Amino acid sequence: MKVLGKVIISIFSLGVILTLTLGVSIYNFGKNSKGEKSDCIIVLGCSVYGENPSPFLQWRTEEGYRLFKEGYADFIIVSGGKGPGESISEAEAMKRYLLKKGVKEEFIIKEDQSKTTMENLINSKRIMEKKGFNKSIIVSNKYHLKRASLMAKKVGIDASFSGVYVSDYKSHERMGFIREIPGLLKFYITGR
Repeated sequence: MKVLGKVIISIFSLGVILTLTLGVSIYNFGKNSKGEKSDCIIVLGCSVYGENPSPFLQWRTEEGYRLFKEGYADFIIVSGGKGPGESISEAEAMKRYLLKKGVKEEFIIKEDQSKTTMENLINSKRIMEKKGFNKSIIVSNKYHLKRASLMAKKVGIDASFSGVYVSDYKSHERMGFIREIPGLLKFYITGR
């Protein structure tokens, strides 16, 4: 019985250490990421409410717009397909948002086939290759950037990262961060 107790305590302790290590890694990567001059900005998709960007998608798109306006890149790839309950694709919602902000259509490249972050990056990489782009800035929520960075490396995108923290939705940010811990662990185990 004493041996079983020690095994249980050891497994529990290992789980706590692993969770803390992954959490710190996610937090530090998001906090310290900064966009660098690139050929394009890739804004990763998030929910659309009917035809309107969710707050997370709006903030991501706004960050892509800021980087574009400040001259970090000449093109923005908006990446995201149409999910359940969405009237238009995430890419289309971002494109419309950017057009309203005054970005000319010729500088917006729409990728509207992806359903996952990995697909966002695979499809965006294909666009980059077609356009002759070598380097990108990937934009998402800060908690999402660590896993996105590993995926980008896997598909061969040379990237820097820029994240948002949607302060009006702190509980959603916290939940996203918590969900990201098993997501990151899954990626380390499966590569997806």
